[in-house]
Amino acid sequence: MGEEWNLWVDDLPRPGWANMAIDQTLLDRAEQPGESWLRLYQWQPHCLSFGRHEPALRRYDTDRIRELGLDTVRRPSGGRAVWHCRELTYAVATPVQRLGALQAAYLEIHRMLAAALKELGMAASLAVPAGPSPLDAGACFARAAGGEVMVAGRKIVGSAQLRRGDALLQHGSILLEDDQTMVTGLTRGAGGDHYSAPVTPLAPLLDRRLGARELVEAVARAAAFRWRGAWSRISDPAAILHGAAVHFPQFQSPAWTWAR
Repeated sequence: MGEEWNLWVDDLPRPGWANMAIDQTLLDRAEQPGESWLRLYQWQPHCLSFGRHEPALRRYDTDRIRELGLDTVRRPSGGRAVWHCRELTYAVATPVQRLGALQAAYLEIHRMLAAALKELGMAASLAVPAGPSPLDAGACFARAAGGEVMVAGRKIVGSAQLRRGDALLQHGSILLEDDQTMVTGLTRGAGGDHYSAPVTPLAPLLDRRLGARELVEAVARAAAFRWRGAWSRISDPAAILHGAAVHFPQFQSPAWTWAR
């Protein structure tokens, strides 16, 4: 595509509020002055994230969440709940013209991730369309609506998007070892078809252990191959973190996290 891209392999696992503020900042930079970013990162402490419009107060057991001392955050993007534990999270922020409108970008990013998994020896493919899931349908990984990355019939990547102006943010979790049962255990009235879809992380699907660093490098190679252009690997994120500080209060706020 002949464009400039920034790759940030964020080696410091961060709390949910910081991760979401940073991704929001990458969207800011994608909108103005039109930069393109791929960030790869993890979470510490482990965190339960809700989609922007998800009815978390009604859907999840707040008393149990409090008893377990779980970290929570509401994402700037849509979608449903994800438990961020033993996984790798990616974020792509770019002007819309680079990857196309929301659905086209969603599929292209997932094709890139599927290519990375294929390089590592997995028969990854994209799910066939099955219709959108309602916001109160439970965990993000509970079912595939179409276009998600699948391995052996299992949804391996759960993604969410946000478009603002002429830019988009898409971020999502690539399951390494966690099977998302935490979300089901915290869901009020969990059961039925919404929760029956098998969720299997990558580890049991391989005959060897897949580390986060190996996956990071495979994703970086796949992105550079599909999205041709000049790639810069970011070593000093000070400017990003400075910009993210503006968004820290929003994502730290219980009023935001439990807005609905």
